Amino acid sequence: MNEKVAFLPAFIQSYFIAVGVLLGGAMIGALGAFLSGGQPLTAMYRFAGDLRIWAVVAAIGGTFDTFYVVERGLFLGETKDIVRQFLLILSAMGGAQTGVAIVTWLTQEHISP
Repeated sequence: MNEKVAFLPAFIQSYFIAVGVLLGGAMIGALGAFLSGGQPLTAMYRFAGDLRIWAVVAAIGGTFDTFYVVERGLFLGETKDIVRQFLLILSAMGGAQTGVAIVTWLTQEHISP
């Protein structure tokens, strides 16, 4: 992540990017399921679970930058960068979990008859 970007805006953006990727991907996937004759709500619920890791990866800006920051933190002793990166990943995971919770709430797939 660019070091000139302040941490708090990056933290908030990471959360909302993950929510957006998950909700958008699940909705577009459900539209595709509908157009192909499938069950859109079931597909939306399934896609939300499958897209969770990709929402986190998209929110943190890819994996190579994260590995570079962790490497710099470990080998150059910059532990502040490791903590910041961990908090950004945690924020993205929280956003992905919020997106899954919204999709679960919308589709009601967790309720059995």
